[in-house]
Amino acid sequence: MKLDFDCVVVGAGIAGMTAAIYLKRSNLNVLILDNDAPGGLLNKISVVENYPGFTKISGPDLAYKIYEQVNNLGIEIRYGKVIDIKDHQVITDLETITTKKIILAIGRKTRKLENTNNLKNVSYCAVCDANLYKNKTVAVVGYSNSAMEEALYLSDICQKVIIIGRGSDFKGEATLAEQIKNKSNIEIQLDCVIKTLSSDNDILNKIITNKGDFEVDGMFVAIGYEPNTEFLKDITKDNGYIIVDNKMKTNIDYIFACGDIIKKDVYQLTTAVGEATIAAINVKKEIN
Repeated sequence: MKLDFDCVVVGAGIAGMTAAIYLKRSNLNVLILDNDAPGGLLNKISVVENYPGFTKISGPDLAYKIYEQVNNLGIEIRYGKVIDIKDHQVITDLETITTKKIILAIGRKTRKLENTNNLKNVSYCAVCDANLYKNKTVAVVGYSNSAMEEALYLSDICQKVIIIGRGSDFKGEATLAEQIKNKSNIEIQLDCVIKTLSSDNDILNKIITNKGDFEVDGMFVAIGYEPNTEFLKDITKDNGYIIVDNKMKTNIDYIFACGDIIKKDVYQLTTAVGEATIAAINVKKEIN
């Protein structure tokens, strides 16, 4: 049976695009498949300051620079939601694609806060929605790097930002925490647990916590991520994260995985790029 591609990369984030670049430069017929714009979560990061080669760059700008490399190499990108993978087939809601190898680089999705689905002024992306709250008061729920980055971005647009975190101290980079503490319009509320959310006509107006009530015009949630692996039935996982070996290979012979979707200790842009490189090189070796 003639297969459509040598390798299909599922996911167009930084890991997926990196893997595709290496595969294409190895003269393999590669396809990138995703159901969203190239860049993945990079498109929701306001500032990146720890990626080699860039003192400071926005997430969307970094995503676009990598996409330019993909585009210049003539790598095909198709769009569709993957609903199943079996027998060297990637099945989407639009088509079925056959391939020798698959690299999963789907990344993670933002974890949702309970009881917020019906609230119109709750967001999971400051870059996307900050301008809706210009000169207003907002809360940021979370106390890790992502929450601190969201709060810093919002502080340049909103009148006041209230950080509500369950932990006793920030969980992330010390440089970010220092910037937070030096911002006059950021109020820090740690050891702070949300008891209930008060709303009127599906508009959140008050956050009731163990440390008091906070009136807000909107709320941004940054409480971590979870893997997009629900549809993968036969791949070995740990708490949703894919288990791989040192070649980025899964328990299924023709499927590799890399980036934030795999079980590992460190989730960073740089580690995702490294894992994508390893996966692509080993795919090339096996095809040869």
